Amino acid sequence: MIAPYIDGGTTHLLADHIRAGYPDYSQARVDSAVTTYLVLSSVVGALGVLAWLTAAWAFKEGKRWARPVATVMFVLGTSVGLAGLLTKDTSGATGLPPELGWVGMIPCLAGVPAVTSLWRRRRPT
Repeated sequence: MIAPYIDGGTTHLLADHIRAGYPDYSQARVDSAVTTYLVLSSVVGALGVLAWLTAAWAFKEGKRWARPVATVMFVLGTSVGLAGLLTKDTSGATGLPPELGWVGMIPCLAGVPAVTSLWRRRRPT
């Protein structure tokens, strides 16, 4: 969620990637595409953080639905990450530069041990 903002202030990978895929785009249109991605990334990231905090609370409170919901959230999050990494746009290139696509997969890597440990631990009593 933070990486695209850092990119916008430093390397401009996303803007350069959009410009390379769509050389006819004006700078305003490239900026608009970057802004759209930032908004989408922020919304998805905020929903992910909220979902994981809810899952942690639910597990701590001993809610029966915590494990399956956390597992479904992990699968959905991984799907979103893979979509960002692999989906090609109309230019024929992936929608995101590979560096940002792989950064988007990092939370998924953290989710593997988190979900695994939920299924291995007993419910709090």
